[in-house]
Amino acid sequence: MSVAHYTDMSRFVRRSSLIFPVNVPRFVEKAHTRGADCLVLDLEDSVPMSEKEAARVLVKDAIAKVGRGGSDVSVRINKPIEMAIKDLEASVWPGLICVSCPKMESAAEVRLLAELITKLESDRGIRQGAIQMAVAVETAKGVINAYEIASASPRVVTLGVGTEDLCREMGIETTKEGRELFYSNTKIIIDAHAAGVQPTGLMGVDPFTWTDPEAVYQAAVQCRKMGFKGASSVHPAPIPHLNRGFSPTPEEVDYARRAIAAFEEGVRKGTASVALEGRMVDIATVERCRNILNRADAIAQLEARKAAALKALGGV
Repeated sequence: MSVAHYTDMSRFVRRSSLIFPVNVPRFVEKAHTRGADCLVLDLEDSVPMSEKEAARVLVKDAIAKVGRGGSDVSVRINKPIEMAIKDLEASVWPGLICVSCPKMESAAEVRLLAELITKLESDRGIRQGAIQMAVAVETAKGVINAYEIASASPRVVTLGVGTEDLCREMGIETTKEGRELFYSNTKIIIDAHAAGVQPTGLMGVDPFTWTDPEAVYQAAVQCRKMGFKGASSVHPAPIPHLNRGFSPTPEEVDYARRAIAAFEEGVRKGTASVALEGRMVDIATVERCRNILNRADAIAQLEARKAAALKALGGV
């Protein structure tokens, strides 16, 4: 069964996450200008093993630097647990919003990391539950256990598939269309929603290219319609397209408002089913429309927060 979350998931927005190595100063300096909903300081795959220790030293100061534009700040940690412990000790400081946990394969792993975060929160004067967890499954075992993983802690806010490692493990040849990953991605959508967290992912475009950002937008639109709520990128170019693609369109927002108004008028007249532009509007339709308006409002609040933070810095 799903757990009650520390984060208000009804207002949670993370349409885009920009992942970059914490040990590259120019990436850290410019990150707050990129417009991503979440900025992920990477200690994992983009940092060579020989540089891990030096990179950990940089995290505490980098949290404040990248967060000054109003985006959430996350750190992607390593596996196995011996490395994860060192990463968490270097990362759990005031200003951190989330820990990105790759290659999860069991609920026990998530609970162990959550316990370590709780201890560090207590030691460092951070409100308990303040730090979220974004979990990724990147093996066949992880995909099978995805619901239990997503349900393992009230800290978990997102669930995604690490496609590159999954494909490597299973000997899958990737395609831009992503049909070979259709099952794992759609399973993640269902498991995430059942656990009360947001599924993240992008199908229909190569996740490691940034030469055609408009294609990213089209893929994001389709993935939003499938149930995904956001995706990550290793390059800043797709970020505005992810933000736009994973947001309700103005036309959708307008229709939602009119559908609710038509339904409420119908209720006043004694019916819970009305017609609008040749489509039936009933209780289920109205609830979906209310969700669209709530999502649009939460996005608007996040964008206002980011805009205010940049304005306070003198504009970018």
